[in-house]
Amino acid sequence: MSSAKQKDNVITFKADASLWESLRSIPNRSEFIRAAILSALENHCPLCRGTGVLTPNQMKHWQTFARVHPLRECEECHEVRLVCTQEAGEPDTREG
Repeated sequence: MSSAKQKDNVITFKADASLWESLRSIPNRSEFIRAAILSALENHCPLCRGTGVLTPNQMKHWQTFARVHPLRECEECHEVRLVCTQEAGEPDTREG
């Protein structure tokens, strides 16, 4: 018996008019969308796990962490990054 070739699964989604207009000009939309999804899965936020929303408990943890890890712009690439003020010799700004 020969092994049967595994079929690809088809995923569909709704797109508003603006998104559809943007996608229409892309020659291989399936490959573009596939690559975008794979990139998003590889680069998701470790705290919210890609949902874009923090639970109330996650927000409490984030606020505690952010007291000594402020967001600052990188001087080289200009992306926002976390900075540990304890390593930089800055004063501890945690409460209590």
